[in-house]
Amino acid sequence: MDNLTNLLQKRTPGKSLPREFYTDEDIFAEEMERIFHSNWLFAGASCEIPNPGDYFTLPVGDESLIIIRDKNGDIHAHFNVCRHRGSKIATEERGCAKALVCPYHQWVYAPDGKLTNARLMGDTFRPEEYALRKAHIREAAGLIFVCVSDDAPDFGPMLDAIEPQLRAHGLDNAKVAARHNYEVRANWKVLVENNRECYHCRVSHPEFCMSNYDLGLPGDTRGDAEYYSLLDSEYERWENLGLSPKEVNFPDGDPHRISRLPLKEGFLTESLDGNLVAPLMGDFESPDGGSLRIITLPNFWGHANCDYAMTTRLLPISPDLTRVEVTFFVDEEAVEGKDYDPGTVAHVWKMTSEQDWELCENNHAGIKSLAYEPGPFSTLTESSVESFVVWYLGRLEGAARAARPVARSA
Repeated sequence: MDNLTNLLQKRTPGKSLPREFYTDEDIFAEEMERIFHSNWLFAGASCEIPNPGDYFTLPVGDESLIIIRDKNGDIHAHFNVCRHRGSKIATEERGCAKALVCPYHQWVYAPDGKLTNARLMGDTFRPEEYALRKAHIREAAGLIFVCVSDDAPDFGPMLDAIEPQLRAHGLDNAKVAARHNYEVRANWKVLVENNRECYHCRVSHPEFCMSNYDLGLPGDTRGDAEYYSLLDSEYERWENLGLSPKEVNFPDGDPHRISRLPLKEGFLTESLDGNLVAPLMGDFESPDGGSLRIITLPNFWGHANCDYAMTTRLLPISPDLTRVEVTFFVDEEAVEGKDYDPGTVAHVWKMTSEQDWELCENNHAGIKSLAYEPGPFSTLTESSVESFVVWYLGRLEGAARAARPVARSA
């Protein structure tokens, strides 16, 4: 704690963080407690578990959650810990189960977490006292968020920002078209910092830049009169289409941003040739929606187009390793091989993501060098990186250690 306090005091505003913030095991432990265990985390999309019993597991540091749908259609987040002697219950990443059965002594839990069978426990045993522990869970227009802390932050501002703008894209009536998993040899903050600027885009992301402008973003002052005139006219058109466009940019330090931005002329979606790669989703009757961008700190960003959506989920493993899942969604009625090709749907963002992972690994390798020292952020293109760093440092600051999360009783 003394080392962290000293590092917080010596950080220079407008510059990248000292090396220890990216490499130190003790600081990583503080991040897991104060950031990943204390904030809303993106878990996945509700359409990934469409049927009763469908589930996936979510590792959050040393914690593990089971995200499962019950017979009534409700989604639950249970700690993946048997109430008998603590064994992990679900050992597969994804599956479908009528009941959750502990592999150790076969205690059986319903999808809603109630203990339904505990063999050989005697007549005085009360199963109603041993339901699975629950984590907080919320849904916003088909996106699932969880918080493992007993004292979860108010989800209302995030819901109010995401719901009106994402709802039209129909993610709750979608299906997975493709999913790509990575282990990136870089600190999780390096990935977020990379996402918060497009200083590198023009050279590093040729596929992305075919359809997207690399300027005019928050914290990037390179927008010109022509671009802002286009943005104004598009906002007026989107409002007439009922898309409720609104720029929400980390209001009052809240950890979320959402905005709808125009694509380049001739591009209906984020594809190589500008043409649609799948049928229209949700409420779209014509491909006139630009691209909706969402980020929620600390672990999510995504783009939603009129024909497909993409989500990126970060889960830190260690100071220098981050697990990333990039998932692509299309309308649930779309037929693979007829209406869409998974590779074509994923192409732009698969290429862009993998280009980013290479950049981030190179960045992290350089940060580990003795030659590294914090460098200046560009005031023209990297103000959003500084904003993220300020948010991150604010989560670590404080005179007293934040209380460790306590699992809530069912």
